[in-house]
Amino acid sequence: MFSKSVEAFNQAKCVIPGGVDSPVRSFSGVLGTPPFISRGEGSFMYDIDGNKYLDFVQSWGPLIFGHCDKDIENVVIDTVKNGLSFGAPTELETQLASEIVAMYDNIDQIRFVSSGTEAVMSAIRLARGVTKKDNIVKFEGCYHGHSDSLLVSAGSGMATFGAPSSPGVPADLVKHTLLSEYNNIAQLEKCFEESSDIACIIIEPIAGNMGLVPASEEFLAKCRELCDKHNALLIFDEVMTGFRASLTGASGIVNTVPDIMTFGKVIGAGMPVGAFASRDEIMNELSPNGAIYQAGTLSGNPVAMAAGLKSLQKLKADKDIHSRLNTMAVRLTTGLKEVATKYNIDIQIDTRGSMFGFFFCDEVPTNMKEVGKCDFDRFSKFHNEMLKKGFYFACSQYEAGFICNTMTNDDIDACIKAADEVMASL
Repeated sequence: MFSKSVEAFNQAKCVIPGGVDSPVRSFSGVLGTPPFISRGEGSFMYDIDGNKYLDFVQSWGPLIFGHCDKDIENVVIDTVKNGLSFGAPTELETQLASEIVAMYDNIDQIRFVSSGTEAVMSAIRLARGVTKKDNIVKFEGCYHGHSDSLLVSAGSGMATFGAPSSPGVPADLVKHTLLSEYNNIAQLEKCFEESSDIACIIIEPIAGNMGLVPASEEFLAKCRELCDKHNALLIFDEVMTGFRASLTGASGIVNTVPDIMTFGKVIGAGMPVGAFASRDEIMNELSPNGAIYQAGTLSGNPVAMAAGLKSLQKLKADKDIHSRLNTMAVRLTTGLKEVATKYNIDIQIDTRGSMFGFFFCDEVPTNMKEVGKCDFDRFSKFHNEMLKKGFYFACSQYEAGFICNTMTNDDIDACIKAADEVMASL
């Protein structure tokens, strides 16, 4: 069933570390071999063995309209005919920037980059430059890319200056990162008690990198309160949730308003792109207007801009899309819950717009420590058996899932039926 993918994976491991260009693709978390994909169409992907999968990953979020959406495909082809990249301004950058800025009351300017990692790295530098402070607060389980200051593991204290979580990350650098528990107000307050040099808090307001775990309104309000009190900036990482959790991402759902926002994934409709945005007085500190330097040769790539612009225009034109997608996400997760209950299997479910998550555990997780208590072995078995039946979920309990606009109720019902067969054996 996967013989060609197994062979391709072995070949890849000879020339690519671990056989993958991003560790999350390795399927090591589910003790499997990643299918090598040959093409996608609508809700489905096809691997080199000819297997067909209903795709609940959707390139980790950006494909709201599914694979090979004709409208997006056509503008990409038309743009490519004029050139792949110029390293010079194009009107497409301004058009997409204008579309995004118009959607938010708290941002006036946006700058495009080439990835979510780059967006977050730049946003943190901006916050440090504006506040003239060095330390940042981040939360366990929130992933903001692989830049040095964000690869931090917990120490022994309740709130702590972090230690490197990867070789190659200097301890002298991550000592400026304070790590706290998600949704834990006491620990967050302790960070500010221990340091008067905090430039910013960075948070996924709806975490999608420890499964789907939303921050409580009370916790987000405390983030805002502490930033205001201590002259720090609040950064919302919406690289995953932007335009996914709602038309305006997590910001369209929660009550707290951030100072800086980071975007990615959806605004490129599958192309490599990211962005960070804020109000005028903050963004004007960036070079060439100000002294805080940030640059990127391929930033604002015209092909990515064209794809993102068309995707965003389609989202704006379809006022009911997020409601429809959420209805389908609820249909899926409720179905999984009913099947699990039928077989006395503990499962927790949640949705936000077109995002969904499920955990094999007996209580709803609210932070990384609680997620770590889930039944990962059961998830691995479930994932591998569902894959054999043609349903492609994220290959880790720590990842959220995504619904796309081309999925149907019949697709969801087929998945629930397959889950019933799989859970009967779990």
